[in-house]
Order: sequence, then structure tokens, then C-alpha cells
Amino acid sequence: DTLFGNNKKEKHVSPPIPSKTEVPVQRPPIQKKSKDFIKKMKDTDRNVILFYGSQTGTAEDYASRLAKEGQQRFGLRTMTIDVEDCDMTLLDRFPEDGVAFFVMATYGEGEPTDDAVDFWELINSETPEFSGGVSIEEGPLSNLRYVVFGLGNKTYEHFNAVGRRVDAKLTEFGAKRIGVRGEGDDDGSLEEDFLSWKEDMWKVVCDTMGVDQNEVQSGARIASYKITELDEYDVNQVFYGEHGEKPIASSGVQVFDSKNPYPSAVKVSRELFNTTDRNCIHLELDVTGSGINYQSGDHVAIWPINPEQEVYLILKTLGLWEKKDTVVIVESTDPSSSKKYPFPVPTTYATIFRNYLDIHAPASRQFIATLANYVSSEEGKSRLTTLGQDKEAYRKTVADAHLTLGEILDLMSQNGKPVDTIPLDLIIETLPKLQCRYYSISSSPKATPNNIHITASVLTYNPSAAPQKTIYGLATNYILQVHRKLNNIQHPESSPYYLYSGPRNKYYDETTNTIRLAVHVRRSNFKLPKNFKTPVVMVGPGTGVAPFRGFIIERAKHKSDGSEVGDTVLFFGCRKRNEDFLYDNEFDELFKTLGENGKLITAFSREQEQKVYVQHRILENQEYLWDLIYTRGGYFYVCGDAKNMARDVNNALIRIAQSCGNMDEDSATAYVRDLRSRGKYQEDVWS
Repeated sequence: DTLFGNNKKEKHVSPPIPSKTEVPVQRPPIQKKSKDFIKKMKDTDRNVILFYGSQTGTAEDYASRLAKEGQQRFGLRTMTIDVEDCDMTLLDRFPEDGVAFFVMATYGEGEPTDDAVDFWELINSETPEFSGGVSIEEGPLSNLRYVVFGLGNKTYEHFNAVGRRVDAKLTEFGAKRIGVRGEGDDDGSLEEDFLSWKEDMWKVVCDTMGVDQNEVQSGARIASYKITELDEYDVNQVFYGEHGEKPIASSGVQVFDSKNPYPSAVKVSRELFNTTDRNCIHLELDVTGSGINYQSGDHVAIWPINPEQEVYLILKTLGLWEKKDTVVIVESTDPSSSKKYPFPVPTTYATIFRNYLDIHAPASRQFIATLANYVSSEEGKSRLTTLGQDKEAYRKTVADAHLTLGEILDLMSQNGKPVDTIPLDLIIETLPKLQCRYYSISSSPKATPNNIHITASVLTYNPSAAPQKTIYGLATNYILQVHRKLNNIQHPESSPYYLYSGPRNKYYDETTNTIRLAVHVRRSNFKLPKNFKTPVVMVGPGTGVAPFRGFIIERAKHKSDGSEVGDTVLFFGCRKRNEDFLYDNEFDELFKTLGENGKLITAFSREQEQKVYVQHRILENQEYLWDLIYTRGGYFYVCGDAKNMARDVNNALIRIAQSCGNMDEDSATAYVRDLRSRGKYQEDVWS
């Protein structure tokens, strides 16, 4: 209400949205992509290409924004493309008058994103070979001028390792970087890092490309997408939230992955906390017959949907509620675009905002500045302009209060009237795509090959900037609602409501009370040593224990099968043993199976006046740990919070190396770093 006056707000609850009736029409054909980006640049007369490597869609979003800005503000002829869709050995044929952008995200511990693996292997091979056959010493990429922006997280040791490595390798191969390398920190300042970097970057790029910024006129906005409403269509070809190439899968063998998640039935759902103010859900997902396999330490992705309250709000404020079921095709207006469609089409307005666009995240500062152009009142225009330009005002009013686009539009509306002046293609262009959420798998295929377990702590909090408002984690509250439905628990009216029945109501079977979730598995390098005899030390407070449950199940299985298993030590921490000690009874049995070589060491932070955490227990057992790691060559694993816990555990291990290994601080730090480089200190952490 502080943005645009005292507009009264309604509480919105959305009814389920029905499917349309059937009328025949063909959906857009799926075209096979060529990986010759040089030919594509020439055929479409492009002089700037923006490559991206993206795990969650953010790098792709930034590449698209840069391409749009380069075209709109400076008259550059831009195109964006996923490095996965390119034959990157053709970089040595890059036109001399062009510029290449590399917008590269770093995943995990300095690893490339899934779509950038081939490019990563090319530039890091012992003898990289480009199409012309010129040796590295001769500078095969001497024609290439490039820009780099890396996305990473400073809580990880290898911050922005991929962006930095790509930069170094391109220079090594003879290419010339334009301007400074940009680096964004996903631990709170990514958007601001990006915005501050790109202004200076554009000045250098314009100088390089011979563009006079003083003469550039932005002109009328160019629509990125064409939206066509269909009067006739084949209902079997309409996407109602499916992610695969076809809305209704054929009867043949399917491959289930990030582009085609598997609808997995939830076999077990149970609450792990014994408290009323917090939730932690254990789910068991059935992948029988899917062809999906996994290893301990891998991640499983859950594809969430937006809550119906938020879907209703944004459709209502955009004036689309009455035609929410209208079938539309959304396609790029750029003939050079590597992605003709931003999401599966044809689809409906409701599906776009429920399944394909992220309407749950706070609106970006740059987008708010753009919205100011579409507000009729001078007061509203001024307020939005301030929020778009003033970083501190934006942080306090929007970011910290988690103000979504739907809420901003609701505040912009006058007397409940729709805000229908904002081009829908602008919203589709600007909002990020709804992405899957990854969870460490908490089971072992040695025990349950067809069932994948996850351990999800449900995120709910009241932001200090808006204490009257409750923020709900998107995926974990989706999981919580599924849990409540499966266990006949009343779902509070104040909580977000999700349409768990899924596309075409195929995700819920009322007769068996079965709910399915869209999932896929992502491989991880977080692995047990191949030799069962090798000691392992695991540090996993809270839900950080998830992968270690799988590790311990696996080691106990080998032990029960008669194999010799080395020391298996788990440091687990939580608030109180009778509230949030995850899997306590199960661990009792597992460590009994492991016998004297198995040790569970706990830290209950709030059971005494002085808080005790896992790093304190590690120091209390330093001589034992030093023997396991240094003398017997054991492996050290950490999972959980990256910002505080993982850093404190790392420092504790350095102190142990100093006291038990008689090392000075520099030598101890180097020793721990060497453990990491040899894969004997592994982390699966998050901020």
C-alpha cells in the first residue's frame, strides 16, 4: 500500500482451472537444430553472439537481457545461444568484426553447468583442437574478441571458477577480452553485480564496435515475442504443464532427464520433526520402470509449480483471468533465436503463470524501472522509477520484503482495475523461467534401487522488512501440501495452495490417494571412496545429513553382506534431540550394524546455556580425526550451510592440522586445500 496509495487488497483463492474442449489444429513442428553458429550468424546478419552455460536459468536470463539491451540501446545485431547447441570448435572461424559474450555459471565445487560440459572439456583438454587445425601455440582464436560474465557464489571455495577458467583459456588460445571480466555473487548481490558491471562494459564494447553512444537512440520498444490466441486447436497437442517435447508421450521408450522429467509416485511421506512450528518432510519417490538410476550422493530435482493464489493474482491484475484457459502460441520474433519458443506451446495463459514462469520471486530492480513507463499516474511512475534506480530503496521495499510482480501489479491497479497497459510479451521476456529445485538424495541404490529418498526442510519465515507477511519456500511448501494430502492432514487456509493434480489431472489418483511429482536425477561428484575399508568422516547438521544417510545405509549394507568396512563417523547437529534429531532411531540400528567402527557424534545446540555446534565436537575429537584423515588416508565430507557451518568446519580442520600435525597456519591451510584438490575433502553445501 505504501507504493501507490491506500488501495484495498482482497484475499484471493483460485479454483482449479479446467481443460478446454477439443478442436483440431497442428502444434508447431519440432525442428532439428544445427550446431554451426557461424553459419547462423552469417545467415541472419548478426555481429554479436551471446553464449551461455546455465544450470538454473539465471545465466540464460542474463544473456537474453544483454542481447536485448545491445540491440535496443546500441543497434547491435545480437543473438543468444546455449553452448550445448553449438559446435564450439568453430570459434577459430569467428568473424573479425564480431564480438562473443560468454555468460557462464559455476555449479557446485568449481564445476561447469550440465549444458557447458562439452565446451569445458574442449578448452581444458591437453591438446584442444579447433576446426582449422591450428596449434594452440599459434593462437587459433586470434580473431576472437570476447566479453565474460561469470555467475557464482562466494560461499564456495571455487568462486566463479568456470567464468575465470573460460577467460584464461580463451586468452591462452589467442583471443582478446574486451573490458573487465564481470563476476556476480549469488549469495545476495548477483543482480547488483550484474547491473553495475554492464554499464562500463557497454562503453568498451561500443568503442570496440565503433558505436557512438551519443548518437544511439533507443526508439520504440521491439517486442521479443509474438503471442497468438488460437480459436481452433487439438487438445491433445496443448501443454498443460508438461516439460517434454510432446504433451502426451508416445508409447515408445522414453529417456527421463532435465528436459523430460519423470512423474514419480510418492510412496512414503512422513514428518521428521517433533515440533509444531517447523516441518521437515521425508519423501520416497518410486522410479520403477523409468530407467532412472542413481548413486549415493547424487541429487534429485523436484519440479515445483506456483501456488494458485499467486497465479490468480497475476492473471487478475493483468486482465487475463476471464480468458485464463485461452490457448496461445508464444514464439520469438527474432529469426536468429536458438529457442523459437520460451516454453512448451501451445499452452494456456493459466499454465504459463502456473508452470513455466517464476512469479514467486521478488521482481528485479531493472524490471521495476521498466514498469514505470507503463504507469498512468505521476505518483506511481515516480515511485517505481525511484525503486528502479535507488539500490537501497529497492532492497528495503522489494527485495527484503519479497515483493513479487503480482503484488506490485496489484498495488499499481486503481480500484481493482486490471493493469492492462503492460505488454504481456515484456512480462514473458523479463520473468525468469520456473526452475527445478535440487535435493541431496538421502538413500542408497544398494538398499532401494527403485526408490529415491529426499529430506526437505520446509522454508517459512516473516521478513523483517514486512513482519506481517509470511514468505513460503516454493518447492518445500509444495512438498508439504503433498505430504498433508497423502496423510489426510488439514491444509491451513493461510498456506499456499498448489494444484497438485498436475497436467491433465494425471498426477493425482483419488482412488489410491497417490500423488506424483515431476523429477529427474543429476549426477554429483560427491561420492564415497570405492574401497569400503577407507575411513570416512561426515559432517552433516540438520538436513545436511541427507546424503550421509545414503552413505551410511550403503556402508552398513556392505558390512551386513560380510565385507570389511572402515571407520564410519558422522557428526550430526540440531537444536534439540527430542525435536529435530533426524532419523535418530534409524541411525541407532545402522551404527549397531557397523559395530565398533561406526561412530555417531552429536551436537544439540540448544540443550545447554552455551550453544554447541558440530565444529566444536570436531575439535573435541581432533586426535581421532587426525589419525583417520592423515594417518589412514580417510575421506572428509561436509554437507549443509555454506556461509557459516562449512566455513567453521574448514577452519576447525585447519586448527587440527596445526595442533596434531605440528604445522603453522599457512602449512595447515595448504594441507587442507590439498585434501580438496585430491578429492579427499568434499562438500555438498548451499547458501
